[in-house]
Amino acid sequence: MKAIIFSAGKGERMRPLTLTTPKPLLVAGGRPLIAWHLERLAAAGIGEVVINTSWLGDQFEPALGDGSRWGLRLHFIDEGAVPLESGGGILNALPLLGDAPFLVVNGDVWTDVDFAALPRQPAGDAHLVLVDNPVQHPRGDFILQDDGRVSDTGDAPRLTYAGVGVYRPSILDGWREVIGPTEGAAATPPQFGLAPLMRHAMKRGRVTGQHHSGHWTDVGTPERLAALNAALQAV
Repeated sequence: MKAIIFSAGKGERMRPLTLTTPKPLLVAGGRPLIAWHLERLAAAGIGEVVINTSWLGDQFEPALGDGSRWGLRLHFIDEGAVPLESGGGILNALPLLGDAPFLVVNGDVWTDVDFAALPRQPAGDAHLVLVDNPVQHPRGDFILQDDGRVSDTGDAPRLTYAGVGVYRPSILDGWREVIGPTEGAAATPPQFGLAPLMRHAMKRGRVTGQHHSGHWTDVGTPERLAALNAALQAV
């Protein structure tokens, strides 16, 4: 299995830290956030990782090298000055990701999710890791049903998408019809989010998930980064 780490965001909520450093390269616990992911991906048997970049993208390869220190092969994709968003980023990376299911990780989260425990062959188009709702996102995102499917409708309590999942390339099937006529979709290369495609797949019962009760942090502000750094240093 291959993986892609989303690393192209501008990190505007993390400023002034991200004025000079892209968010996935910010340090917590003595190493860049993205390095924690790379270490865990390698431990899970992942061999190749795609890293999409945009904002301050020229810093990634000098900081991470070719991945050999983790036993990985890294591929860097520069999306240009305007990030392609999550859906466009995956579409742009498909030539490197191939036809098999691949693992997706947000570069701006920290988690102890065991990547090796995720299904290599999801039952549908995607398998999502969901976590308890953090204080900054109390409503949550999706409902994890008793049969393991994930839905976006209903009155049951919601959980928050952890920014970790296993996807099949088929999640992008018919993406233009799902996204509709937007300016980003008409761009070259296209710019569009993954969320509409996920919800479309959920309506067809094509998304499963699991609840992760371990550690997870959305490192979205300097305060959360400082708190994470303090927690990791205390271990």
